[in-house]
Amino acid sequence: MQTRTDLIEDLMGRFPHIPREAVIKEDLLRGGMAFDDSALTDNEGGEVKPKSYFIFSFDHRTLPELGSAALRRPPEEIVLTGGPYELRRTVVSVRVNPDSPYRVKDGGDGVLRLYLDDRPIADVGLPPMPEYYRHTLGNGKSVMEVAPTIQWGYLIYLTVFRVCQYFGAKEECQYCDINHNWRQHKAAGRPYTGVKPVDEVLEAMEIIDRYDTVGASHAYTLTGGSITSKVDGLAEADFYGRYAKAIEERFPGRWIGKVVAQALPKADVQRFHDYGIRIYHPNYEVWDKRLFELHCPGKERYVGREEWHRRILDSAEIFGPRNVIPNFVAGIEMAEPYGFRTVDEAIQSTTEGLQYFMSRGITPRFTTWCPEPTTPLGRMNPAGAPLEYHIRLLEAYRATMEANGLTSPPGYGPPGAGNAVFSVSSFMDTLPAN
Repeated sequence: MQTRTDLIEDLMGRFPHIPREAVIKEDLLRGGMAFDDSALTDNEGGEVKPKSYFIFSFDHRTLPELGSAALRRPPEEIVLTGGPYELRRTVVSVRVNPDSPYRVKDGGDGVLRLYLDDRPIADVGLPPMPEYYRHTLGNGKSVMEVAPTIQWGYLIYLTVFRVCQYFGAKEECQYCDINHNWRQHKAAGRPYTGVKPVDEVLEAMEIIDRYDTVGASHAYTLTGGSITSKVDGLAEADFYGRYAKAIEERFPGRWIGKVVAQALPKADVQRFHDYGIRIYHPNYEVWDKRLFELHCPGKERYVGREEWHRRILDSAEIFGPRNVIPNFVAGIEMAEPYGFRTVDEAIQSTTEGLQYFMSRGITPRFTTWCPEPTTPLGRMNPAGAPLEYHIRLLEAYRATMEANGLTSPPGYGPPGAGNAVFSVSSFMDTLPAN
């Protein structure tokens, strides 16, 4: 019977041009990792930066099923180094799965390591508690609740609208647990602000600016659920744009401003730019037409795939192609019951989408799919997509970029194995270092 170690070593051998760091990172992202109690944090009272649940759960179990990992949070991210594969520094977003063959634990000598099939394969570094997390807003709210940072402190993640107006089975994206994540945190009695007031966001940013003395934070992302009507009396562009306007007026040029929103009409996109946003992420989620209609029913109903793509191309006229970076969710192409049956078919389809955008100067990026258990696709595909798909996607992604003369997109930190900080997929680890 093949072990997980056999699988990753087979893929490392078959794809030697893909960094071995990326092979392990993709496997951790698609399948999660377990934590011994010795590797859990003391939440906001300890020395380790805890997991903030900044938008989705990114876990393979619900909070009530996580046991001690729900009470004493795991770290936001881990960094892997060394071990038998001689790993260069690799930052990985934490996705908890108590049944994973990967486990973070103290080996008995006071050193945390990542174990695979009960064999240590890497030393584990934990993110230190940033000084700005130790300070609260005037109303007592934590900076971690209002303006958490990820990517080893590079990105301030501002989920200013914690729910999505694509609601229910006929509208929610079939892989997305944003609405459930909101419900589970409220049910657990955790602070989880639905709509974050502008003044609270500014106060949290002021604390970060004051105490981030090494300048680790370089960008902020404004995001949240899709808005199909209005929130606070505002449609989507003006709702999210008001935060950018306030941040840029208070901190002109301090951070790179990014927004993750729907693919909006050109006039709305222009308002994003006028408000001070410099990078636009109108995520297209999955390339295949049939799968987009099935997996993203709300987006198909309200906008439609062809119109979504047309708006992405239009937005490049405002932001410049290099600053339009739509995300897709890598792996849902192969999700039962409707996905592609073979890795070849899935890679062919996804590469078609990459070529469509990259040939026009637009560089998509991707998040490695985590099959969260409260979503339809997560329930039907608890193991996610095959690891081979993810490794071949990295190969196809880099090849398509190079064929179109593109380089790593802005706003993601440094590229290259050992340098990258982008933690929810390995595309930056796989690109050439600058």
